[in-house]
Amino acid sequence: MSKLFIGILLLCTACQQTESPVTLSGLSPKNFEAEVQGKKTGLYVLKNKNNMEVCITNYGGRIVSVMVPDRDGVMRDVVLGFDSIQDYIKYPTDFGATIGRYANRIANGRFKLDDVAYQLPLNNFGHCLHGGPNGFQYRVFDAQQKSDNEIQLKYISQDGEEGFPGKLACTVTMTLSDDNAIDIKYEASTDKPTIVNMTNHSYFNLDGDPTSDNGKYLLQVNGDYFTPVDSTFMTTGEILSVEGTPFDFRNPTALGERFAIDDEQLKNGKGIDHNWVLNTKGNINVSCARLKSEKTGITMDVYTTEPGIQVYTGNFLDGTLVGKKGIVYNHRASVCLETQKYPDTPNKADWPSAVLRPGEVYRSQCIYKFSIE
Repeated sequence: MSKLFIGILLLCTACQQTESPVTLSGLSPKNFEAEVQGKKTGLYVLKNKNNMEVCITNYGGRIVSVMVPDRDGVMRDVVLGFDSIQDYIKYPTDFGATIGRYANRIANGRFKLDDVAYQLPLNNFGHCLHGGPNGFQYRVFDAQQKSDNEIQLKYISQDGEEGFPGKLACTVTMTLSDDNAIDIKYEASTDKPTIVNMTNHSYFNLDGDPTSDNGKYLLQVNGDYFTPVDSTFMTTGEILSVEGTPFDFRNPTALGERFAIDDEQLKNGKGIDHNWVLNTKGNINVSCARLKSEKTGITMDVYTTEPGIQVYTGNFLDGTLVGKKGIVYNHRASVCLETQKYPDTPNKADWPSAVLRPGEVYRSQCIYKFSIE
């Protein structure tokens, strides 16, 4: 074999390695390199000793992929998302996003704080959803990867942004632990009284196969009460017992069994899109929810310091979005488990407060821990 041929062979091999994806999930970091809103975007990779991998982009503080082993040791990507930053910009979604200032809905986009009335943009059935049409999920965070398993994302939301008062300085720290948990910590401070309610909006598909729906997933929620909604998905102000309703998930139950029930609340939510009042009372050491795929054995426990969790079953996915690896995302191809204050808390005086004042620090924590059963 000639030296020239060997040289060409080595060069071609190097080119293939350069062009090949460097993540377990098949994502190419180059597809996330862009300039958006005058800031650079990128893909950040977290790994632990078990070969678990989490990919994150600073555009919207989004979790793009999560690779975990199934019961046979096969690594599977268990969240929905896109292959490039261009698709995240082209197709506005909440896939994997950091949500703020206020996760979930605020009725008619209006609230009062210290006798001052504020009007927010309306972007969901006459209400303000997830901080408005230009919420945190569409902003570029400043990212600093602290280590192989930790990233820190920072964003400053200016006074008046999307109608919210106060200049809000936010920090989101995501850590991948060696017990296969994604630990997300939120902190924020303000220079004026404001409201804050942050969460992560990952769409979980524990089959690792977005062509399948969530009907056979087993869901368990550690909550005796939930907050019903009207036909515009807005909480009515009631807190009702789950006893005798399709929302009783105190024991593991297949989602599909509940979707089949003729129930007004299921009709109002187009399925499940409701907040549970958690029994855990802010105890980060007690699981507030568990989701399991019988197909793969992949199980995810959720822990939080928050009083509520929104369970959303992908009811608005309709096959119009093509995600990673060219897979079409059809109806109910995932489940979202969003830890948070209750929806419309600023207009419900007796619900846990979302108010943050100067000199105070907003803190919230959510852990998504993966295991095999």
